[in-house]
Amino acid sequence: MERKIPRRSFLQTTAMAAGTLAVTDLSYIANAFAAPQEKSQVFFTKNISSDGLLEIYSKINQNVSGRVAIKLHTGEPHGPNILPRDMVKALQQHIPNSSLVETNTLYKGKRYTTADHRETIKINGWDFCPVDIMDEDGAVMIPVKGGKHFQEMSVGKNMLNYDSMVVLTHFKGHAMGGFGGSMKNIAIGCADGQIGKKMVHAAPDNEDYQTWLKGAPFMENMVESAKATIDHFDKKIVFINVLRNMSVDCDCAGVAAAPPKAHDLGILASTDLLAVDQASIDMVYQLPEAELHDLKERIESRSGLHQLEYMKTLKMGNDQYELISL
Repeated sequence: MERKIPRRSFLQTTAMAAGTLAVTDLSYIANAFAAPQEKSQVFFTKNISSDGLLEIYSKINQNVSGRVAIKLHTGEPHGPNILPRDMVKALQQHIPNSSLVETNTLYKGKRYTTADHRETIKINGWDFCPVDIMDEDGAVMIPVKGGKHFQEMSVGKNMLNYDSMVVLTHFKGHAMGGFGGSMKNIAIGCADGQIGKKMVHAAPDNEDYQTWLKGAPFMENMVESAKATIDHFDKKIVFINVLRNMSVDCDCAGVAAAPPKAHDLGILASTDLLAVDQASIDMVYQLPEAELHDLKERIESRSGLHQLEYMKTLKMGNDQYELISL
């Protein structure tokens, strides 16, 4: 039996359907014309030299002012892969009111005490300018905004004396982190030797390295430590990764570092922490298999790529970037 729909009900139903369609259509149109995710700028030069470093720095230095900390990994004595002194010297002399900055180590090497660290700085040729060992006079807690592991992080007290920071990083592998980029440079390198680094490593004993935190939990601790520093400097922090002499080992391995198998790639720089480390990994992963194999194994066996994933989770930058070659 055919069912008759009253005219009033028919009109109401038709109007509701039309309204739903209109909303759906408008939503579709809005989505269709939505702006694509904005990409961060990452600058690149193949010129690994003083001139290349100064040129790429000029692309990211607009907000660098006041007293400037240049965060450099100064390395263990006679480390074969540390950044060339002439490049670092050229950058430091180019930046007014700047100093190299470091912190003491948690492990008992030649940078464990301030006295030994200063001797190592001299041996490695970094004494051409002031070098501030930021935890020489103690440490201070600064907030970790939005962290799930930490609410605050202990950093070298002298970090608070600076208005801006230039993170100058030798990009390479790392025994515990998988790889060491700009994030690792400030995560471990700004944390003070006796409190902050112990927090990040969850280290109950300075000597029993087997008990130190590993894998994804360690990556997350590092990321939260780095977040404290980038939040502290806000827009007055920039990042430079030098993809040169990329051993699977960090410069903390000194003369024991494995010889690099990958060829030098160049210098990457950005005002975006995640973007510069993501671009560095992307570039490394395009190496020929024979050159990539050892680095990739080191990175992935340590869950190193989780650094990038967790930085994205904490909104510490953009993994979508535009690579601009100079």
